[in-house]
Amino acid sequence: MYQTNNPIIKHKVGLLNLAEELHNVSKACKIMGVSQDTFYRYQELVNDGGIDTLINQNRRVPNVKNRVDEQIESAVVEYAIEYPAHGQHRSSNELRKKGIFVSGSGVRSIWLRHHLENFKKRLKALVSTITEN
Repeated sequence: MYQTNNPIIKHKVGLLNLAEELHNVSKACKIMGVSQDTFYRYQELVNDGGIDTLINQNRRVPNVKNRVDEQIESAVVEYAIEYPAHGQHRSSNELRKKGIFVSGSGVRSIWLRHHLENFKKRLKALVSTITEN
C-alpha cells in the first residue's frame, strides 16, 4: 500500500493501491479509466525509484537551432517597441529593408517570447521606455 500527500500523483498512487486491493490489474484499470500499459509503466517507475518518480518530468528540451540570433531578436524587440502599431509582416518587411532578415512568423515568435504579441502590450512597453528616460 503506497501513501502520498502529493496531489499531482495521488491518482497514480490510487490506481496502484486499487490494483493491490482487488488483486486484479484489469479491473482496477477499468474502474480508474486507465490502460494496463499505463498501470505497468507506473508500477515499473515505483519499483525502480519510489513513488516520487511518478511526478512528470518534462523531457522536452528547447530546439535552439530554430531560434534566431540574439542580434536579430533584439532588433525585432526594439522595432516592436519603436513602432507598436506595425504588425508582424510589416515589421518583417521594414527590418528586411535594414538588412535584418526574419519572417513574419519569426517576428511573431519573438514577440511571444518577450510578451509583445499585441498592440496594447507593445504600446505599454513604449510608454515604459519613455518614462524611464
